[in-house]
Amino acid sequence: MNVLLVNTNRIRPPIAPIGLDYLADAVVEDGHGVRVLDLCFEDDVESAVLKQLRDFEPHVIGVTVRNTDDCYFTGAAFFLPDVKRVVEILRAHSDAPIVLGGVGFSVAPEAVLQFVGADFGVVGSAEDSFLLLLRSLQNGRDLSTVPNLVVNRKGLVRRTASRIFEAECVRSRSRMHVDNVRYFREGGQAGFETKRGCNKSCVYCADPVAKGRTLRLRPPKSVVSEIKALLARGIDHFHTCDSEFNIPADHAKDVCREIIDSGLGDRIRWYAYCSVTPFDREMALLLRRAGCVGIDFGVDSGVDRMLRNLGREYTVDDIEQAARLCREQGIVFMFDLLLGGPGETKETIRETIEVMRRINPDCVGVSTGVRVYQGTRMADLVCSLPDAVRESSLHGDVESSPLFLKPVFYISPEIGADIVAYTQTLIGDDPRFFIASTEASQSNYNYNENAVLIEAIRSGARGAYWDILRRLRCG
Repeated sequence: MNVLLVNTNRIRPPIAPIGLDYLADAVVEDGHGVRVLDLCFEDDVESAVLKQLRDFEPHVIGVTVRNTDDCYFTGAAFFLPDVKRVVEILRAHSDAPIVLGGVGFSVAPEAVLQFVGADFGVVGSAEDSFLLLLRSLQNGRDLSTVPNLVVNRKGLVRRTASRIFEAECVRSRSRMHVDNVRYFREGGQAGFETKRGCNKSCVYCADPVAKGRTLRLRPPKSVVSEIKALLARGIDHFHTCDSEFNIPADHAKDVCREIIDSGLGDRIRWYAYCSVTPFDREMALLLRRAGCVGIDFGVDSGVDRMLRNLGREYTVDDIEQAARLCREQGIVFMFDLLLGGPGETKETIRETIEVMRRINPDCVGVSTGVRVYQGTRMADLVCSLPDAVRESSLHGDVESSPLFLKPVFYISPEIGADIVAYTQTLIGDDPRFFIASTEASQSNYNYNENAVLIEAIRSGARGAYWDILRRLRCG
């Protein structure tokens, strides 16, 4: 079968669709023909779609949805209408079944499938289920036997049984199907993953919903092989795509050791998302020796009570310990804050800002308002609130988004919508703090269409976006 895979993510700076890259490898290994239509770099979307349909004549079309929106209270950009338009163009010119996938799709699969109007969707990691779907379509088999599938029949959406494929992470990954060199040139970094899934219980996070709660670990040698394939093409700055690189700790250390033993530690620079715990001296040392130059810790708050409310398992003391260990190894580090959650007050925000100043990370990213996603504990909490409290707590397009498909944010009613202005007053002109806004400035933490960031990368800056902005602002 001919399989056309379409990347719909067009935000700038561009971020390579590694899930589509991985999926293309699996489709080829299963004996099918594959092409990737990357709309990120196309000026005329409709013409690009029509050309591929004419030249390739696909039997099945896969469409990836990386994000439904930009996840920022001050931005609230909603991307699904653009995806829907792509599906409409495909539908108008091809009879091939259209299959959705990607992290953005998997956060709210039934709602996204109905909104976009595709035929099918694959929830979570796509490779195995997508291949089973291809075989069922090719042989006319019963689709109900395909796991992790969402089916849209004349607006009636149903979902098959869920299944985790434990061996999914042992597949080889060539990284040859997407123009990763161009993404590096215009996006400043390349992503790679060392595992899938997240087994943590943060109340707001959609990663366990979209990626599964069971951790599936990649062999460290396979991770290094993928990095080598990209490095051979001149790509030497990377970022992990794991939910938290250092969970589980033993596997993360094994990956670092493999990078070190392969001789890559002095040849690459990479960044990671990490949890505050587990993070010990050995972890910090191995990360630095393996070429890790920056860590983004999602600390969320500087108040122990708020950390518990958000489902975090560490304390402010643990945050301080992680900072000390990074400084010992010369690793630049960022703390990401999420302000406005259940129980947040002006006093807890003030205390958090003061704690950040005292610990003194290299920079602090500030997000205000908690994006509510279907399937999370945050969504359950919001739905259990009395009507009056819920009405005063939710912000965004609530009425037309009953399943939180469109951007809807929870902000503790003790603060309200002026949380951005209040937080900005506390931050003042401190150059270490970056807050999401719609302004084109070096302190804007919203990466979507960030003109300052785009220009910096065009001028040669490389690395994690937060570190590029930090270097621009702080030197």
